[in-house]
Amino acid sequence: MSVQLKRLVVVGLGLIGGSFAKGLRESGLFAEVVGVDRDSKSCVRAVELGVVDQCADSLQDACRGADVIMLAVPILAMEHVLAELAKVDIGNAVITDAGSAKGNVVRAAQEAFGQFPPAFVPGHPIAGSEQSGVEAANAQLFQRHKVILTPHERTDTAALHLIRRLWVALGARVEFMDIAHHDEVLAATSHLPHLLAFGLVDSLARQGENLEIFRYAAGGFRDFTRIAGSDPVMWHDIFRANREAVLRILDIYRGDLDALRAAIDSGDGVSLLGVFTRAQAAREHFTKMLARRAYMDTMHSQDVSYLAKPGGRLSGRVRVPGDKSISHRSIMLGSLAQGTTEVEGFLEGEDALATLQAFRDMGVVIEGPHNGRVVVHGVGLNGLQPPPGPLYLGNSGTSMRLLSGLLAGQSFDTVLTGDESLSKRPMGRVAKPLREMGAVIETAAEGRPPMTIRGGQRLSGMHYDMPMASAQVKSCLLLAGLYAAGETSVSEPAPTRDHTERMLQGFGYPVRVQGNTAAVTSGHSLTAGKIEVPADISSAAFFLVAASIAPDSELLLEHVGINPTRTGVIDILRLMGGDITLENERVVGGEPVADLRVRSAALKGIEIPEELVPLAIDEFPVLFVAAACAEGRTVLRGAEELRVKESDRIQVMADGLKVLGVSAEPTPDGIVIDGGSMLGGEVDSHGDHRIAMAFSVASLRAQDDIVIRDCANVATSFPNFLGIAQAAGIQVAMEKKA
Repeated sequence: MSVQLKRLVVVGLGLIGGSFAKGLRESGLFAEVVGVDRDSKSCVRAVELGVVDQCADSLQDACRGADVIMLAVPILAMEHVLAELAKVDIGNAVITDAGSAKGNVVRAAQEAFGQFPPAFVPGHPIAGSEQSGVEAANAQLFQRHKVILTPHERTDTAALHLIRRLWVALGARVEFMDIAHHDEVLAATSHLPHLLAFGLVDSLARQGENLEIFRYAAGGFRDFTRIAGSDPVMWHDIFRANREAVLRILDIYRGDLDALRAAIDSGDGVSLLGVFTRAQAAREHFTKMLARRAYMDTMHSQDVSYLAKPGGRLSGRVRVPGDKSISHRSIMLGSLAQGTTEVEGFLEGEDALATLQAFRDMGVVIEGPHNGRVVVHGVGLNGLQPPPGPLYLGNSGTSMRLLSGLLAGQSFDTVLTGDESLSKRPMGRVAKPLREMGAVIETAAEGRPPMTIRGGQRLSGMHYDMPMASAQVKSCLLLAGLYAAGETSVSEPAPTRDHTERMLQGFGYPVRVQGNTAAVTSGHSLTAGKIEVPADISSAAFFLVAASIAPDSELLLEHVGINPTRTGVIDILRLMGGDITLENERVVGGEPVADLRVRSAALKGIEIPEELVPLAIDEFPVLFVAAACAEGRTVLRGAEELRVKESDRIQVMADGLKVLGVSAEPTPDGIVIDGGSMLGGEVDSHGDHRIAMAFSVASLRAQDDIVIRDCANVATSFPNFLGIAQAAGIQVAMEKKA
């Protein structure tokens, strides 16, 4: 804000008003900060403490020449202050407030001024302290805290921008919300917890054995009831002001409390476990989401960078995380099975956790994950319940595409959403054939998320010839086929991963597989069992390439899934001259598994057979690194699907390799790479986890440091990648900020 404003008036010099005044006074944005408070002692202290420049005796005197007027008074006092303010000549001053019940404030403003004043910007800072009064005023109180602005339809845009700029100057994160929605949200997240805390302490204090109760109260009681120490008068005002919204959420909670009582009374352990596991998981899930959002808001994902130093050799034994594809499907089919499914080796990455949370949202009781162990209490094919809102799937395209088939056959509507990256990815490949089966699916422009799937549709089985090989499309249609009349069959132009077919058979559901066609018929059921998830070959691929290109390396990758529809990366590396042997081959839960021993090798460029492309589609970013280190030219064709992954992997890898001095020319459906020496430099992964990890591997043969930008999404597929990579011998770490 380049031009200094003349006067800020703050009415009410308690914690919020005092902190607002003090912070803006220290910022120098106003030539003068004036306070107004009915308590004369607070006015004196505010001047002594440097909270304000001066205090005025009346609202009329204070507002003369004001640019901004902040109303930070108790919520029920707002009506009186607004009525008084309406009688004062405030000129062109912008009015804002800090009340927590916006509907009440807006009604009071309309009554005082005759209509809602355009210069009024209702607001609510989500910040506080256990201390109160002007002595607690803190210029940094709002830093990194949310401030919700709830503009009325008549609010002037310039006034809104001004108030937003003031809060930003105080270090707050400003968000916008509809007035009614704000009051509903605050009733649930702030007002109800305070009501319960006050009520519980009061109830227990009136018990005959209250001394014993409070003497032996554990930490949980103290944590839960801490907020009962808040200002009673303030909360008396809030509950009266936000009466309707509080009553609505209280009625919902009373119903849930009655259900809990009934479960305890009847000994219904599954219902109790459902409540407890959902609550624990939801708290962890949303806390992580909020923390990530706060981080992204303040730091931006591009600031998460890796620094990979040149050289190094790999040795020892490595166990990479569980297979993501199998982890997804274990939750989906376990939820639809009858009985309890126990999963070991579950991948606790963000993508698989998004699937897990989606089924929790649809009423499935799921214990864990704890060290890769998950217990799924199946509800049967028709036991899912409507989710309370849209299913948020983060960055997981697998979750969205497979769930769309499964949900097309449900009786209820669902909305599937994701993060910014997922929202750019095409869903037409699954929406089109599902619509041919009778599903009703709505998407955003160009077939992109969010996807709205209408329930209650009668699906009909059909045969579908896939125009492009895709395990996700095939799996989507087979899952829809569980609910479709007759047989659903899918033929693919080239083999793709068959985890869905194998796992359906493992759950006792008949699947007909003949050549390149897989088919299911509705009318059967899934029976729960045990699943051991092997290590993910897509994650192992980074180390297969790393040990191949780093001199004097030998590495053993343990318990890796070697499903023949997934081993394209091994076949391609062997064609390039890679030294990879399979040891201790066995079958675990219907999936072939082995330990992979890989040694350094002199790789050579090849033309990659097109039949291997679908079998290595996720591994190509790191295979491009292998090609860059190989002698001669490597040519890839028939891989146009790489252009619609988390990024355009063909273009992004080509750009990064060129930065490192490698000749890499993209084509519409592939790339041509001439191997040779590799320099250092700075590359951008464009938020694509596999590209970030691929360039980490490239450092083994680089001549200088490689800085990799935008690496925050690595956690989506490979938790603790940096730790495992460093232990194996790759010199990559988070870049330290200067």
